[in-house]
Amino acid sequence: MANTMMGEVIEYLARELVDHPEEVRVTELEDGDRVSIRLDVAEDDWGKVIGKGGRIASSLRALVKVAAVREDVRVNLEIGD
Repeated sequence: MANTMMGEVIEYLARELVDHPEEVRVTELEDGDRVSIRLDVAEDDWGKVIGKGGRIASSLRALVKVAAVREDVRVNLEIGD
């Protein structure tokens, strides 16, 4: 379950994008001022969170970076493997 604003935003958006929202998993690892967020979805939903040419994934990463600035941390978003 997500525990920062960034994780909550990613979880909410991913659940809205996919066909199997019950399989959306967001895990966070905090290390000082760095946060690593991992988004896992059902295998057949990967294309929906990556998008054509990675556009959706890039947008998700941009939103996370905006939230990271507000929380004064550095963030990395990993999607799937």
